[in-house]
Amino acid sequence: MGWKRRAEVSLFNPAAVAAGLTLNPAINMAGFEGEEIMEKFKSITIIFLLVISFLATSNMTFAENSTKITLEEDIVSVYADSGRIAGLRYHYENVPFKPYVQELFSPSGINVLRDAPADHLHHHALMFAVAVDGVNFWEEQQAPGRQVHQSFTEVKIGKHNNIPNACFTEQLDWINPRSKELLLNEFRTIKVCQVDEFKATLLNWQSILAVPSGKESVTLTGSHYFGLGMRFLESMDVGGQFNNSEGKTGDIVRGDERLVQARWCSYTAGANGKPVTIAMFGHPDNLRHPTQWFTMTKPFAYLSATLNLHREPLKVTSDKPLVLRYAVAVWDNRIENEQIEKVYNWWVNRK
Repeated sequence: MGWKRRAEVSLFNPAAVAAGLTLNPAINMAGFEGEEIMEKFKSITIIFLLVISFLATSNMTFAENSTKITLEEDIVSVYADSGRIAGLRYHYENVPFKPYVQELFSPSGINVLRDAPADHLHHHALMFAVAVDGVNFWEEQQAPGRQVHQSFTEVKIGKHNNIPNACFTEQLDWINPRSKELLLNEFRTIKVCQVDEFKATLLNWQSILAVPSGKESVTLTGSHYFGLGMRFLESMDVGGQFNNSEGKTGDIVRGDERLVQARWCSYTAGANGKPVTIAMFGHPDNLRHPTQWFTMTKPFAYLSATLNLHREPLKVTSDKPLVLRYAVAVWDNRIENEQIEKVYNWWVNRK
């Protein structure tokens, strides 16, 4: 990415549509260089400003209900409520070894993630990593693998079931640092929205892992916590509680670490004095469903959606990419299991 300026894409809620104003642009940046992209952004910005001007004179509540994406040199940010509350921040460039969700916010604006704590510098908030053909993409020592951002193939604002959402798809190359060999292609799609019905922030994560041209297969392996992992705020390391859809305590791996199979797993704790609940969902279409969840509370809290790779290595062939779908829901306050189950079923069944 060769530009310094910031681009924005916004969508206004149904009242604007009723007024005859719709703004739902999709930016496809494949094949464009810096100046071409900025020209594309200019046209969108002009439309955006015209809509802002109209709405400012007609009904300010339209603008207050906006969803916005900003794309900067290193960060993708998603905002709701006219920029007052951030949905997430995604760090994709100038990262140590992998792109990741750096911050994820509750509906009231509380961030629940912690990036690169001193005890585990490779814990990057919400991240996805496994080992590929023996190359470790999780830990960041002894020549770890690198997930390299290639491009955003899509950045857009859309609507699903009348709920505005922000979505982007990123192409990543998983590289062996020793040989410079391309081990894996990933197409990562992240979609985030505020679901008012459930008073939750909902992040959808889809990874499509494909064997690159010239290779017949790759083998995924890793420790019992490899997968889609989440490190919480330091204040959430004390006094938190895990729950899951099956009501099981799980099998002890070592110390406080446990593994449990369930459709979803949640964690409730205090984020700088304010209670929050985070739940991670595994889609029924995922291979090896229900998800094998890794949890721990001491000496810090961690949650990871795994593929049980430490017991069952997974071979991915060139003719069948691996598709993984997860979601993370964030609420303010303590949320009961019945409500989490309701949101999980809504997520799974929505068309």
